[in-house]
Amino acid sequence: MRLAKLMAQRGLASRRKAEEMIAAGEVTVNGEVAVVTTPVDPASDVVTIKGQALPDEPDRVYYLLNKPRGYITGRVDTRDRQTVLDLVQHLTVRVEPVGRLDYDTEGALLFTNDGDLAFGLTHPSRGVEKVYVARVEGRPMAEDIVAIERGIPLPDGPTAPSKARIISRGERSSVIEITVKEGRNRMIRRMMAYLGHHVMDLRRQTFAGISLGQLRLGRTRALTPDEVAGLQMLAEKPGPKSRTRSKPKLKAGSKPKPGSKTKPKTKAKPKPRPKPKSKPKPKPRPKPKPKPKRKPKA
Repeated sequence: MRLAKLMAQRGLASRRKAEEMIAAGEVTVNGEVAVVTTPVDPASDVVTIKGQALPDEPDRVYYLLNKPRGYITGRVDTRDRQTVLDLVQHLTVRVEPVGRLDYDTEGALLFTNDGDLAFGLTHPSRGVEKVYVARVEGRPMAEDIVAIERGIPLPDGPTAPSKARIISRGERSSVIEITVKEGRNRMIRRMMAYLGHHVMDLRRQTFAGISLGQLRLGRTRALTPDEVAGLQMLAEKPGPKSRTRSKPKLKAGSKPKPGSKTKPKTKAKPKPRPKPKSKPKPKPRPKPKPKPKRKPKA
């Protein structure tokens, strides 16, 4: 097992943070300073972090937070802003946010100490759906919905086809729902800006099938067993299968490359044309019978 994965399982840090701790020389395995690629066996190896023994594996916990605006998704901020971890200090187990949510965006944000689940849900190959509700300036039209569904060209590449629908239209602003499977930075805001509609308010209503429901802003709730089971299925879902390339077809008469097992197609021999049937000879016309000579009258 990879050392960073073990540390994440024990609730010490996310995988990325654990790798940073290992690279900084804060972790030892059997008395030797570890590196990121050091394999570890939890049953036999002795792991210490900053001189402290690796804690026992805690029970897995899963929570949903309705994140308010004005909080960053992280533990430390160089600008001394509030973090989402300030909102989960009442939890008795160390948890990490699953993915990120912009500073100015509110809504659904999952927390867990299950590193494998968090890794699976945020991996691009899983295509986890995220539903956003945005209040935008102006009145988006049908052609804007079509553009979102086809993909918006952004500087870092076009967006994948998404779902969209207009919830309401007003004189100065409208409300639109957008469902995406990507997790780019400020993606919804940039998509709407391209279409000429500034985002005034943005809320993530649903993440990986877990919806806010009646959860109040800034509050948390534990996920139900059914919700956790659904997340585990999404996290373990394999990525899209790679397409197998079909063998190139050889043109008639061309030779295959050396080592190729493809047999060239040979031209089919033309079938011999059937000989035309001879026309039957016409039957000779019968000769007309001579007319009897008339006897002269006496």
